[in-house]
Amino acid sequence: MTLAPFTLRGHNPDVLTCIANLSNDEVFTPPEFASQMLDTLAAAWADANDGANIWANPDITFLDPFTKSGVFLREIVRRLTDGLILVIPDLAERVDHILTRQVFGIGITQLTALLARRSVYCSKLANGPHSIAKSFTTEDGNIWFGRTEHTWGGGKREFRADPLTSEEVAFYTSRKCVYCGAAEDDYARGDDLETHAYAFIHTDDIEARIAELFGDNMQFDVIIGNPPYQLSDGGHGTSAAPIYQLFVEQAKKLDPASSRWSFPPDGLPVARDWRISASRCSKTDDFAR
Repeated sequence: MTLAPFTLRGHNPDVLTCIANLSNDEVFTPPEFASQMLDTLAAAWADANDGANIWANPDITFLDPFTKSGVFLREIVRRLTDGLILVIPDLAERVDHILTRQVFGIGITQLTALLARRSVYCSKLANGPHSIAKSFTTEDGNIWFGRTEHTWGGGKREFRADPLTSEEVAFYTSRKCVYCGAAEDDYARGDDLETHAYAFIHTDDIEARIAELFGDNMQFDVIIGNPPYQLSDGGHGTSAAPIYQLFVEQAKKLDPASSRWSFPPDGLPVARDWRISASRCSKTDDFAR
């Protein structure tokens, strides 16, 4: 019996080119654009490391801290699968090594985390019978998602009469999240809806948070992705506050060897002090809005 060759892009059309976006923070990066970013990353890595091929190194770790469709992780896996053929000749062993030791993600919603696992592991369960990774012991694998709550602060203290007791009850209005600036009126949605409180930026100690998610000794060489661009406040255009810079500032604290981000042409002045400078997009439809 002859086995079909392993591929992560063996179907036509590519499902990640066909999926409609679900909300303003679930703007999926096209596979072609992700590949362009990875090309740029590989070239910059080679320039900074005496011509080394980033895809031929079995020890380099990658993180997408705001995984949506999983396209960056999937394309990284595809390139590593080709690049590590001489280092780890056995295909199954090579793929398992890449998925369990080199590629990591943090989902922004429960749905996108499931989609990312399906894209990367070929199964929504990383340890399921259909997963192309064979060493995971958990369903999430290395693509984590957990519900995170906003932390409300500030606002105006007001008093209102209790309709039953007529006693004055204190409450706050116009509170916002101390981490991302989300308005409580818009994002205090109860347990049945997504909070859109992204784990990567809702913490005072990102290094401790990463250790909690992936292990105490976890260090990332490359952080790459396309973060949620703005946080809707119920308005449109300039009334929606940008938040992508919060993700970049958190990533800088992890001190990776390399970074690549997609920015709008009129983006905030962030990431200028990276050892490999961040690339900037030239078209407004190339980044998440």
